[in-house]
Amino acid sequence: MKKTFSTFITGLVVCMLFSISAYAKEIKQLNLAVIPVAGSSSMEAMWRPVAKHLERDLGIKVNLKFVGDYAAVITGMQYKHIDIAYFGPESYVQAAARAKAQALVTELNDKGVPGYHGIIITKKSSNLTTLQSLKGKTWAFTDPNSTSGTLVPSVYLKKQGIDPQKYFSKVIYSGGHEASILSVKAGRLDAAATNDLDFQKGLGKGWKEDDFNVIWTSDLIVGAAIAAHGDLPQDLKQKIQQSLLALNDKKELLKAAKLGGFVAAKDSDYDAVRELVKAKGKK
Repeated sequence: MKKTFSTFITGLVVCMLFSISAYAKEIKQLNLAVIPVAGSSSMEAMWRPVAKHLERDLGIKVNLKFVGDYAAVITGMQYKHIDIAYFGPESYVQAAARAKAQALVTELNDKGVPGYHGIIITKKSSNLTTLQSLKGKTWAFTDPNSTSGTLVPSVYLKKQGIDPQKYFSKVIYSGGHEASILSVKAGRLDAAATNDLDFQKGLGKGWKEDDFNVIWTSDLIVGAAIAAHGDLPQDLKQKIQQSLLALNDKKELLKAAKLGGFVAAKDSDYDAVRELVKAKGKK
C-alpha cells in the first residue's frame, strides 16, 4: 500500500512538472509592452533590440507593443493581452496589485545603481530657479501613474504645503518624459517633473544639458521593473529573467537601447514606492 501511494505521488509530481513544461512549449508568442516614456520612434529604437534578444534566447516570437499611457500597460496585463512589461516603479506596484505582475529584474542606471532620481526642470534662459519662482507658472506632470513624473514630485509639493492646482497657473499631464522635457525646452511650459535617467537618455538627440535648470532633485528611487504576468509558467518566467540578466554582458546592445543593465528583482524592492503612494494620499 505504501509503495503504491509513493508511486502515485511520484507520478503526480512528474505529471505536474511535465504539464508546466508543456504549457511553456505551447506558448508560441509573447507580448512585451513598455510604458510610453518617450515617442514611439525613440521607444522602438530602445526596445526592439531587447525584444529580438528575448526571441533568440527563448525561441518564442516576442511582439513589441506600444500604448498610449501607463494605465493601458497595466490593463493589458490584467486581461492577459500583455505577458511582459517594462513598468515604472509606481505602475509596477499598481500592476502587482491589479494584474498579477511579478517583478523579474530592476533597471540599473549608467553607474550600475538600481535606481534614479526625480528632478524638476525649467528652461535655462528663464529666471525660474526655485520652487518659489514657479508660483503662477505652467507645470507638467507626465502620467498619473508615473513615479518620477507625478508621484514623487506630488509628495514633495505636499510636504511644502503646495496644492499644484492652486499654486500653478496651469497643470497638465504631458504623457511622457520626453514630451515634458521638449516642452520646457521649447518654452511651451515653464516647469516639469521628470527624472535624471530619461533626461540622460535624450542628451545629444533632443536636448543638451545646458538647455535647462535643475531646481530640485529627489532621493534615490528604485529602478523601473520588467515584470511578467504571474500566471506564466514558472520555468518560462525564469528563462525570461535569465535572458534579461544576460543583457549585462552585451554592452553594445545596452548602449543602443540606452539601458544600464539589470539586476534580479523581488516584489518587496518596491515597498518604498507603496509607502510613497500612501503618503500622496492614494487609496
